[in-house]
Amino acid sequence: MKNFGRVLRLAARRRGSFVGIVLTSIVIAVLWGANIGTLYPIVEVVFAGDSIPKHVEKEIAATNEQMAVLDAEIVDLTAQAKAADADASRKLKLQIEAAKTKRLVVSEKHTYLVWVQPYVDQYAPADAYATLILIVAILITGTAIKLVALLINLMLVQYVAERSVINLRAQFFRKALRLDLDAFGENGSANLTSRLTNDTSQVSAGLSILLGRLLREPLKMVVCLAGAMMVCPRLLLLVTVVTPLVAFLMHKISRAIRRASRRAMEEMSQIYGILNDSFAGIRVVKAFNTQGFERAKFDRGIRAYFKRSMKVAFYNTAARSVSELLGMTIIGLAILAGGYLVVNQQTAIFGLTMSTVPLKMSEVLLFFGFLIGASDPARKLQDVWSGLQRGIAAADRVYEIIDQPIRVAEPAVGKTVMRPHREIRLDNVVYQYPSGPKVLRGVDLTIRHGETIAVVGPNGSGKSTIVNLLCRFDDPQQGQLLLDDCPIQEMKTRDLRRRIALVTQRTVLFDDSIENNIRYGSPGADKHDVVRAAKLAFADDFIRRKTPDGYDTMLGTHGMRLSGGQMQRLALARAFLRNPDILILDEATSAIDLESEQLIHQALAKFLVDRTGVMITHRPTSLSMADRIVVMESGRISASGSHEQLVTQNRFYQSLCGNEFKKAG
Repeated sequence: MKNFGRVLRLAARRRGSFVGIVLTSIVIAVLWGANIGTLYPIVEVVFAGDSIPKHVEKEIAATNEQMAVLDAEIVDLTAQAKAADADASRKLKLQIEAAKTKRLVVSEKHTYLVWVQPYVDQYAPADAYATLILIVAILITGTAIKLVALLINLMLVQYVAERSVINLRAQFFRKALRLDLDAFGENGSANLTSRLTNDTSQVSAGLSILLGRLLREPLKMVVCLAGAMMVCPRLLLLVTVVTPLVAFLMHKISRAIRRASRRAMEEMSQIYGILNDSFAGIRVVKAFNTQGFERAKFDRGIRAYFKRSMKVAFYNTAARSVSELLGMTIIGLAILAGGYLVVNQQTAIFGLTMSTVPLKMSEVLLFFGFLIGASDPARKLQDVWSGLQRGIAAADRVYEIIDQPIRVAEPAVGKTVMRPHREIRLDNVVYQYPSGPKVLRGVDLTIRHGETIAVVGPNGSGKSTIVNLLCRFDDPQQGQLLLDDCPIQEMKTRDLRRRIALVTQRTVLFDDSIENNIRYGSPGADKHDVVRAAKLAFADDFIRRKTPDGYDTMLGTHGMRLSGGQMQRLALARAFLRNPDILILDEATSAIDLESEQLIHQALAKFLVDRTGVMITHRPTSLSMADRIVVMESGRISASGSHEQLVTQNRFYQSLCGNEFKKAG
């Protein structure tokens, strides 16, 4: 509930709408009770054949008569008490006090009737049927006003809920973009997508319920119970003895609903993951004829979700059934108790005083009407309570991500380094992934400005980890990375990454135009800068000749309309446009054709002049561009030098490069 309270604080920022929701809910509740209250004049006045003025006149005469009788009774009891012994006198004094209490109640009623009589005589209809017409007109008018208030209430609730969840989604997405890279490996983008879409929708539904029905329905119950209390407060207390049992059972069931809802959401996250894998790898699925396997996996996922959903449905039904049974028990007790008081004209049950004077049939019917009026909101509350529990569970899952700690912390005041830098230095760097083995074991490396180095080594040797640390996607557990003697942890990440351009093996293009994909990361660049970068990357020719709309061509998801080499050249143009001090190529040419590779190498040869280059590669032609080659083995630098030096002196490098590379050397 704590996290859902944070959602409520987001909603409370819209104070005007919030106040409107509360006011319209009060209007709806008051008119709900007022409509039920019309039952009393219909039964007491109209069905008795009277008009309201006649009824008031009769009630004044009746109260006068009752006060006279009670005055005489008090005088008689007082005289008896003076002549009686001590024990009898005490009993008589109790009777005198009871008579005085009744006299006070009747007197207050008489005073009110005398005060209201002139207004009733002036404005109320003079016959019974006209009175009925007036009551029905009031009933219809009240209902119309209530429906207008309900319309306003529903629109305000929807507005507040949707705006609050928009803010929550923006907050979630902002935090998701700042998560450590391994969080995406552990949780998976499908899990994050599920929380951002499905779970936040559940939060929106829960917020709508809380601000809507969960505010309106209890207010309607309060108005009805207040009306029943005005009729006979002690009788109301008697028939609500089962309320603590209702509260206890609903508390237990609500916890079960929350647990089951959370598990259902986790299953939905698994389904998102299955869909993401199947659709992203559709070429592999089709090529290997594994559609049946994917269908079976999806079928297992939706069956698991079905079981969780049925469990939630069971608890919802149980909550509804329990509340309805106990609600009917309360009404049944009210019928028995009220019927006993009216039929026998008694004021007490089991020795417990319920009222000062016997209840009339119209009063008991009004009491029943208010209880039934309270039972309808109570029944609706059980339906919405389950939705609220799902919203609470969803809020917990959303805030799990928002509250997740991040290892890469921004310094309070970032240090600055001159551009261009003089050198990059790794000083005894040790790194271990949170849920994996130690990857770097004391790496020392210095890269001078203007130097291009190539890092080679087997899988798992720590090559890509060095790239991640240079970009400060994570921080080492020991040692430090320095830019001109300034630890990069003491620099603002925006400042550091503004100096770096990264091109990876898996080219990432967005569902946007070619121009905007090149401009990505350099929003201030104009069209001429984009074209210049594309020409430098040898991408301008195919953009103009082989795409339907040139630079305005929409690429589609993941750039599916382009070949691998074309995609890589666009990625390189994006990096060139950024004009970085440091260019990092992580296996950037490992999966492209020979022609594209040659063009990229020509582009790099020009671009890397007076820039620092870091290449993770095993391609002979790429290694030949490096000023220095660093060999990584088991998390350490085992050798460093030119290709000619390493191929003759380092056995590991020889085995890594093979015969083809020896020829290239």
